Amino acid sequence: MAVVRRIGLVVCPDFDFMALAVTSPFVLANKYAQAALYDVRVLAEQGGRVRAGLGPDIAAEPLGEPDAFDTILVAAGIGLPKTTPGLAGHLRAAARATRRVAGLCLGAFILADAGLLDGRRATTHWHFAPQFRERYPAARLDIDKIYIADDNIWTSAGMSAAIDLAVAMVERDHGRDLATRVARGLVMERRRAGGQAQHSALLEVDAPTDRIQSVLAYARQNLRLPLTTEALAAAACLSPRQFTRLFRAETGISPAKAIETIRVEAAKLMLEESRLPIEVIAQEAGFANRERMRRAFLRVHGAVPRAIRRAAGPLAVA
Repeated sequence: MAVVRRIGLVVCPDFDFMALAVTSPFVLANKYAQAALYDVRVLAEQGGRVRAGLGPDIAAEPLGEPDAFDTILVAAGIGLPKTTPGLAGHLRAAARATRRVAGLCLGAFILADAGLLDGRRATTHWHFAPQFRERYPAARLDIDKIYIADDNIWTSAGMSAAIDLAVAMVERDHGRDLATRVARGLVMERRRAGGQAQHSALLEVDAPTDRIQSVLAYARQNLRLPLTTEALAAAACLSPRQFTRLFRAETGISPAKAIETIRVEAAKLMLEESRLPIEVIAQEAGFANRERMRRAFLRVHGAVPRAIRRAAGPLAVA
């Protein structure tokens, strides 16, 4: 018989309603395993109705005893949270009595207020990194990771990254196959390892119209082709001059710069999530050779491919 692991999601007043999505990987794990692997509860310091930052109030159970749960997840809102002495004390006790405690996005500030991140590696939302470093100099903030597990203390970069964190917990508990099924069930584009950076250069390559978006999609699906301006213009059914002018107007960059960025991000994903040789990755991403890929990485990320691979680390970076 499978062990039932109790998961407690602690919400604070004005919490981000998206925090509730972090329970979905555990619910889907139950479904796909056809067993009660997880018992998920929503908690609050006093219990009762809890006000969300946007959306309806929700009902929560009181925290209970520090050892009542296998895993405690702590969610805050979109602004810096105020940690009560009671919650901080409960989390300190829970960190000693439970298997793991996690701060989701700005929930990392609550864990730090409780002293749980002193001397530990942790992450949080990149926008609040300066405040975090100023408040908690004893914590070892690594803002380049989407989530980190340092012993039994986990932290995530943002609320979407908290879902990656939860899937990683399922993998730690029940293996990669079940975690992959859960990710597919959530229609996640891909499972992200904890060592991935919070920022993606692809966010800077976007366009408002379907015509240019379709060209970008074509490029991503055909990385091994030359992808010249003439080829991209043909895909857009425009002359090269018309295409170049429209592309720059919509994206703010040249077609050549966009293709380089798309190739770099595709290669970066392979570096982080596979152990393919760097030469093979260069070919798959459409670079003529390894040296051209190295120069492109320096331009886009300021780091060489080998350094990107080292920084990614294992699934959840300890």
